[in-house]
Amino acid sequence: MKENTVLTMKDIARELGISVATVSRALKDSPRISEERRRLIQQYAREHNFTPNVLAESLRHSRVQPMRVIGVIVPELVHYYFSTILKGIEEEASSRGYRIMVAQSGERYEREVRLCQSFYENKVCGIIVSQAKDTLQYDHFQRLIDQGVPLVFYDRICTGVNASRVVVDDYMGAYNAVTHLIETGCRHIAFYGSQMNLEISKNRYNGYKDALLKHGLPFDERLTRHCDNRQDAELITPDMFDLDPHPDAFFAVNDDTAIGILYTVKRMGLRVPEDISICGFTNGDRAVSCDPMLTTVEQRGVRVGEEAANILIGHVEGTIPITHAERRIVRTRLIIRGTTR
Repeated sequence: MKENTVLTMKDIARELGISVATVSRALKDSPRISEERRRLIQQYAREHNFTPNVLAESLRHSRVQPMRVIGVIVPELVHYYFSTILKGIEEEASSRGYRIMVAQSGERYEREVRLCQSFYENKVCGIIVSQAKDTLQYDHFQRLIDQGVPLVFYDRICTGVNASRVVVDDYMGAYNAVTHLIETGCRHIAFYGSQMNLEISKNRYNGYKDALLKHGLPFDERLTRHCDNRQDAELITPDMFDLDPHPDAFFAVNDDTAIGILYTVKRMGLRVPEDISICGFTNGDRAVSCDPMLTTVEQRGVRVGEEAANILIGHVEGTIPITHAERRIVRTRLIIRGTTR
């Protein structure tokens, strides 16, 4: 075992060459396990500071508990979309007698790992999480599952573990947005997206590509950029007009990036939407505070949060088996405003 990692029943089973079920029974003093083997397993657990998640286990067998706390990990609290998801989680949890404990990963893998361990040690009954952008290893999530902690992903899901998840229909959201740009006369549509290790990035990218191909437009890789924030959008966008042909429209992975594009092209003397059309993805408050107001894909964050909390509580209370990975999709909606024709 590595230092500072949390020991799981799976670890004990592997070290002693027995099954996880045998470990579980021995730790509960089951008479089905011989006394000698029980002592061996229990001694190993004590020596390695094994701590079972008692609250999660008890909640799955009882609807009446004095403390029902759900851990929530948010990549960035200041992000409009994540704040709406948090609102949905809190409202659903509160209505069903649960409280939430919230922490932000700051988009850092190492902090995300520490938060998972901290939540476990604080005996939360389950965890709702959107993974950090730079998370490429998933052992910390798998440990939670092995420890019997209900886990639900939202927005940025982890395909490396078999856990419940709630996402918006990123593919169709992007497909419909790009289709709208094409149907309003755009022919050279640029795409600004996030890292491709995130499923949302892959799905929006594929929706963008498929919309082009479906409408008989060639895919030009020169029109795609890794760019998911306003600052980078303002730096990158002027160079896009050195291309031949240059973009006549932009589809951005989020509203902040789209607004960065908007203000950049306006400073360049281009008219929106007469010369350049722009579409974002979120429908946050900033989408209606820019000039012109932003055409964007509405993600319905409150609904995502409600669904995530609903699944998590279902796992805790036993109405959804903890071994069943529930998958729910929240439909998006294209909101047409002034940045498209």
